[in-house]
Amino acid sequence: MSVHARLAILAFALGTALAAQPARSAEVRAFLKVDAPVVALVHARVVDGTGAPAREDQTLVLRDGRIEAMGATTTVAAPKGAQVLDLTGHTVLPGLVGMHNHLFYTHSIHSDEKGAAVAPGRLFAEIAHSAPRLYLACGVTTIRTTGSLEPYTDLNIKRQIDAGLLPGPKMDVTGPYLEGLEPMTPQMHGLRNPEEARRFVDFWADAGVTSFKAYMNIHRADLGAAIQAAHARGLKVTGHLGSVTWPEAMVLGIDNFEHGPIYTDAEFAPGKTPDICPPVAASWGAWLKADLEGAEVQKLIRDLVEKKVAITSTLPVFEMMVPGRPPLQPRVLAAMSAESRASYLAARAKVRVVPNSTPEQLLKKEMAFERAFVKAGGLLLAGPDPTGMGGVLPGFGDHRELELLVEAGFTPAEAIRIYTANGAAFLGRLDRIGTLAPGKQADLVVVKGDPTTRIEDIEQVVTVFKDGLGYDSAKLIESVRGHVGIR
Repeated sequence: MSVHARLAILAFALGTALAAQPARSAEVRAFLKVDAPVVALVHARVVDGTGAPAREDQTLVLRDGRIEAMGATTTVAAPKGAQVLDLTGHTVLPGLVGMHNHLFYTHSIHSDEKGAAVAPGRLFAEIAHSAPRLYLACGVTTIRTTGSLEPYTDLNIKRQIDAGLLPGPKMDVTGPYLEGLEPMTPQMHGLRNPEEARRFVDFWADAGVTSFKAYMNIHRADLGAAIQAAHARGLKVTGHLGSVTWPEAMVLGIDNFEHGPIYTDAEFAPGKTPDICPPVAASWGAWLKADLEGAEVQKLIRDLVEKKVAITSTLPVFEMMVPGRPPLQPRVLAAMSAESRASYLAARAKVRVVPNSTPEQLLKKEMAFERAFVKAGGLLLAGPDPTGMGGVLPGFGDHRELELLVEAGFTPAEAIRIYTANGAAFLGRLDRIGTLAPGKQADLVVVKGDPTTRIEDIEQVVTVFKDGLGYDSAKLIESVRGHVGIR
């Protein structure tokens, strides 16, 4: 083969590779601090996401958006011409896979003088500008939106991120809520019958959503029809239920439950009526009395494991009900709009300080259930759910969830695996993301310190790599100061 022919082939291959990468807009380039075809991260501590102990003094070579090599710095050399980053004192871990991460947020709580919600009910703000930036800044490189209130917004933001027009994580867009009549917010649609549920799933699957979430007032027949329609397209359904109990939903074939049973499984609520969501206080009270070692709860755990139904831990959204928690962080308050910050602080001040309060008991019991579920072989996922009274923000809430998993009794390495490999496995992408290994996509997080010995170091994010491009965490966070709750 002639030299000219070889050069032509090389030029064609290079052009094909470049064409496969989306052009990056000025909006994206403004936040890039590492943009090179080959990058070598040297002298790093590596937590690979499998649950294995951290490995010291490691080198990772990133080439064209993938991990090319990884191993001890003494054996893996930085390629000639690579951009070399000395990560002494830093830890590299897989990009977080957030499995309950909305693009909407409780921007403020509107209530009357007696504390009741003002008609037409609770409303949420879409924060399509600030949420993607905060997720990415905090090392969340993949999210599942787990219920959408503005599905076209979510789908368009995903498209723009994938096209290199906006900074943000990879997105699994969940469709609008599968909800019954009289939903919690007028921003949700109420399903009227099984046929409508099937049409609803088909319509939004055609529009591009890749998962669905059932909500508190859905009827069993409608849920069953929706699950069948979703499964026919190879899509999964999760649920934050109330009218339908967890055992009933498992019979219908549900794939995942949100929040954990202490907060959302109504099976033990006194006088539970089929297809009717009981008052949450009744369900919570019943679970407080339940024995986690008892036959009923142990059967629930066995059924979940045998049917391969995952649970998504969302501890931060429930921690807010506990007096004096979570710790107030300047970075969180600074990101909020003035109204959101005032609303949150006012709501937080109304939480009465009572030793061993019911919310504290519920949180501890949920933590204990999650430990028992994982010990039995269950697949635990994680996400922050940035709703509630407004104190859980995108990205920052993901860090808090990791810290609470460790408080629950998981080791830091186990908590990181829950937040990386487990999420990737549920999404069917463990061959590409979720752990660090040669050949996988270069989605990884660089943090200062060692989160395996001090999980709070997870907050010290320096650089976030998505497909080999390194984003400046601090710059992304600063770009949305005062915006959360507005846009």
